[in-house]
Amino acid sequence: MSSRLTARRYAKALLQIGDQQGNVPQLQQELDTVAAAVTANADLARLVASPLVLPRKKAEVFEAILASAKLSETLRHFFHVVAEAGRLNLLPDLQRTFADLVDERAGIVEARVVSAQPLSEAQSQALVASLGRRTGKTIRLSWSQDPTLLGGLKVQVGSTVLDASLQGQLRQLKTQLLSA
Repeated sequence: MSSRLTARRYAKALLQIGDQQGNVPQLQQELDTVAAAVTANADLARLVASPLVLPRKKAEVFEAILASAKLSETLRHFFHVVAEAGRLNLLPDLQRTFADLVDERAGIVEARVVSAQPLSEAQSQALVASLGRRTGKTIRLSWSQDPTLLGGLKVQVGSTVLDASLQGQLRQLKTQLLSA
């Protein structure tokens, strides 16, 4: 089974627990905190990734760390189960998947925008409004720059890619000319 699929199962389980207890935002914040701590601490990152350390030992060490950080009993128990199953290495995927599930439930989708030049505030707002109308969801914009696009932009929402770049239009024109 792929690690992404396994992480999704754990994330769904944590989300269900959070729903029952009514503390999904708290769990998300704590999960983000744990993931950031693991990323920031090289020793902790090695512990999480190491196949040589027994899952039971990882669970003990992780429990001590989470307890000293004063995280909720729910998250500590969750990580105990994850560690005992030998799945602590899924933490980055688990965190990302949990956030995606929470966003999905709230009707929020991420739109990844790549453009040749930075977008102005007015352009960003117009793009968010247009994509919101098109998808019927709340849009969270993430932007990156790619000078090879020459002009225009590419937008990815979920699995849909909208290519309004000059590079894409030139490629489309080339295809039309070659097929004529």
